[in-house]
Amino acid sequence: MGSLCVLLASVLWGTTGTAATFAPDVGPLAIGAAAMGLGGLLQAVMAGPRIAGEASALRERRGAVLLGALAVGVYPLAFYSSMHLAGVAAGTVVSIGSAPLASALVERVVDRRRLTRRWTVGAVLGLSGTALLCVAEAAEAAGEHTGARSAGSTVLGVGLGLVAGFTYALYSWAAHRLISRGISSRAAMGAVFGAGGLLLMPVLLATGGPLLDSWSNTAVGAYMSLVPMFLGYVLFGWGLAHVPASTATTLSLLEPAVAAVLAVLVVGERIPTPGWIGIALVVCCLAVLTMPSRRAAAREADDDGPASPGRDGFPAGPDGVHRESAPLSEEARDELVGRAGGG
Repeated sequence: MGSLCVLLASVLWGTTGTAATFAPDVGPLAIGAAAMGLGGLLQAVMAGPRIAGEASALRERRGAVLLGALAVGVYPLAFYSSMHLAGVAAGTVVSIGSAPLASALVERVVDRRRLTRRWTVGAVLGLSGTALLCVAEAAEAAGEHTGARSAGSTVLGVGLGLVAGFTYALYSWAAHRLISRGISSRAAMGAVFGAGGLLLMPVLLATGGPLLDSWSNTAVGAYMSLVPMFLGYVLFGWGLAHVPASTATTLSLLEPAVAAVLAVLVVGERIPTPGWIGIALVVCCLAVLTMPSRRAAAREADDDGPASPGRDGFPAGPDGVHRESAPLSEEARDELVGRAGGG
């Protein structure tokens, strides 16, 4: 049952780009602001009592809160603009594939953690796949005469996907820093995502008019904020209560595959063969960074309960391994459910 919950969550995350195409009159900024903004405010409302009870601690660490909120505000704008410009498949794969690499770099610069050989291998695979996908998509766009997507917009979309991956890593690091300083997960996530949601409200007010122009547009906005951004993380949190981290992170690799397949079958995107090779390299990068080491796997096998999450909205160590192996507590599950992000 736990594996099924993780698989369902990954499928929901993989539908976001395709769902956005059902509201063609709504721009990517409005889609991103509605999905992450409303989802973030919902998380803050649910965490209201915790936030109020720990307000003084949050004020003492307002720098981390503000940094995380700023990253939350930028992430969906970059992510959905990336898919709009580069295509659903390319935008999703680049954003997801670059996030673990960016997480390790943030930890290297801020926390002085060493970059391991595993990270280097993952970086080579991820960057090679991203470059190959970018070149393939740009060449495909340059060879078309429809004008639907230019080579320049494809390259810009890939660049915005890298920005999305970096901001994802940044708000994950900020939330992790708050929790490691003694603030409860619900209060930390509610404060960061609530403040980020507030930052997105002016964007939603300025660009979100088309969301109200038709029932279909409104339905897309509601779906994005409530299903992938909320229900998806509820399912993922339930799943992590029953399966090990290595299993969950491997199963969550279904997301970019779902996004690519839906982009081809539903949206009608054409991905050339080199682009598929690039996608495969990015998926291999994710597998390398999330696969537990032998030592971590041995600890996980010795433990009767599931390990801590591999995709919980917080960056792993520089080698991509989450080392905690105790069963997930209710607090840990709340921490997972609180992350509205992804992607």
